[in-house]
Amino acid sequence: MGLDIRWPIGLMFSLVGAMLVIYGAISNSQPEVYTCSLGINVNLRWGLVLLAFGLCMLMMAWRGSRQPAEPSNPEDQ
Repeated sequence: MGLDIRWPIGLMFSLVGAMLVIYGAISNSQPEVYTCSLGINVNLRWGLVLLAFGLCMLMMAWRGSRQPAEPSNPEDQ
């Protein structure tokens, strides 16, 4: 069966992570946005974490799809 759940998970996490990284990078020059989080740019940090996880999932899905399928041996049936 050709269904691999790592593709949609990787795409979803990569997309959300990229959006958070972009927003965190754009709003980095506005310190009043991050007063509740003690001045830490949470969007940028968690965006990088989500992006890294999504890219790892995509890499594992790509590597899994490259491996050849197991040959069917008629003697085993």
